[in-house]
Amino acid sequence: MTEEHTPGSAGDPTNAWDADDYDTDTGFVAAYGESVVDLLDPQPGERVLDLGSGTGHLTAEIADAVGPDGAVVGVDSAPEMVAAARESYPGVEFVHADARALTAADLPVGSVDAVFSNAALHWIPGADQAAVARRVADVLDPGGRFVAELGGTGNVSAIVDATKAPLRERGYDRDPNWYFPTVGEHATVLERTGFEVSMARLFDRPTELDGESGLRDWLDVFGDSLFAGLDEAEREAVVSAVEDRLRDRLYDPGTETWTADYRRLRFRAVRE
Repeated sequence: MTEEHTPGSAGDPTNAWDADDYDTDTGFVAAYGESVVDLLDPQPGERVLDLGSGTGHLTAEIADAVGPDGAVVGVDSAPEMVAAARESYPGVEFVHADARALTAADLPVGSVDAVFSNAALHWIPGADQAAVARRVADVLDPGGRFVAELGGTGNVSAIVDATKAPLRERGYDRDPNWYFPTVGEHATVLERTGFEVSMARLFDRPTELDGESGLRDWLDVFGDSLFAGLDEAEREAVVSAVEDRLRDRLYDPGTETWTADYRRLRFRAVRE
C-alpha cells in the first residue's frame, strides 16, 4: 500500500514499494493492525480475503485463526509485496491484483465469508472507492462482512503541511494522492454499494516512528507522490526542512522518537 500495507497497497501505481524497507521502517503497520484482526474475529473454517496484504504478516495471522478447514488469500497490487509475502509464508495464498478490478475468479478460494483490509484503502483515489466497494461486495457471500481500517480525515496533516511548504518554496505544488475520508463520506460509499455499516469511527492514533531518522524513513517509504520529479539533492533538502519544521512539535530527543499525527477510520460493514 502497502502505510497500514498497509498492509501495503491495494491499488496505487505511484508509490514504489520496497518490501524490506517497509518491514524494517514501518513495522507498526502490522502491529496496530492486530486490533483490526480482532474486530474481524475470524472463525475456524471461514474463507477470508486480505485486501492490500503487503508482506503478509496479518494474512498469516488470519490463516492461523481460520485453521486447516478455512482458507485465506492475500491480494496486493505491488508485485514486490506479493513476492515477499510468498517467500515468508509459503503456506498462504497471495495474488497480484488490483482491488478496483478484482473478481471471485481471481481468488483461488472463490467467494469469501469476509474481507479484511488494513492501511491499504487510503492508497486508492477517492474517485475509485465505489469501484472497490463493488468489487468487495461481488466477492463476498450474502451476509459476509467487510472489516477495515484506513487513514481518516486529517491523517498526518502536520507532516503533509510541513512537506508542502518547502516544496512550494522550490516551485513544486504538490498534494499527496491519499484518500483520507470522513466517517460520513466513506459510509456513504459503502451504503451505496449494498453494505449496511454496523460500526464506523474516526479516532486519533499518535504513532511512534523510532529513531532520529524515523520521520525521514516514513517519508522515504510513503512519500513518493510528494517527491515525484525531485532529484536526490532536492529531496534531501526538502526532507531536512520538514524535520526542522516539525522537530519541536513531533520529536522527543530524550527517547529519540518522532510521533506521527495519525488519525484512523475503522469500520465494519455487512453485505446486504
